[in-house]
Amino acid sequence: MKTVIIVIPLLVVAVLLMKKRDMSYRQSVLKTMYPLIMLPGKLFGSKNAIQKNTAHTKPLVDFYSLHIELNGGGILDIHQLKGKKVILVNTASDCGYTGQYAELEKLYQQNKEKLVIIGFPANDFKEQEKKDDAAIAAFCKINYGVSFYLAKKSQVVKGAEQNPVFNWLSNPNKNGWCNQEPKWNFCKYLVDENGVLTHFFAQSVSPLDPQVEVEVKK
Repeated sequence: MKTVIIVIPLLVVAVLLMKKRDMSYRQSVLKTMYPLIMLPGKLFGSKNAIQKNTAHTKPLVDFYSLHIELNGGGILDIHQLKGKKVILVNTASDCGYTGQYAELEKLYQQNKEKLVIIGFPANDFKEQEKKDDAAIAAFCKINYGVSFYLAKKSQVVKGAEQNPVFNWLSNPNKNGWCNQEPKWNFCKYLVDENGVLTHFFAQSVSPLDPQVEVEVKK
């Protein structure tokens, strides 16, 4: 009983010390715990964590025919990205994997001559992205220094309201081979310089995983 009386206040103090400026307590704790959250995936991997277009199948619908509604307004014509690799990732502010924003930014800064990253905020998993577009952009910039593209908040899982880009990414009749919709927040899809979807990386795979970095740098 005495141990419990001592431990509980210590835990409360620890949580208070974790509080980051411009973050909720939940977000602060998740940011602090992120390395532990990622540890099982690094140690053991997970089934279907990485899917690869081993047959080099080309899309049936041109990737460059798509466009993206951007956070804050405006349209990004994907045709402008031809000749660069593109990572498309569904994101959320209140997820255990939100720390990947920092890793995505680092990957982008290290490879920005040849790589474009586009984040797609979505509230599809346990309502972990309740913010509006303006608040999402501010959160990403202030807490993770995000400078890559952010799309307008949308639905990324399959359904009538699915974002057209994620419909292409998860429909083999369009991308040529991949039927995988996002399993959770921070699933990553890699499209090569010619508009071919080459890889799916699940949320458990860090953007700085060697397998991601090797494909980006090819």
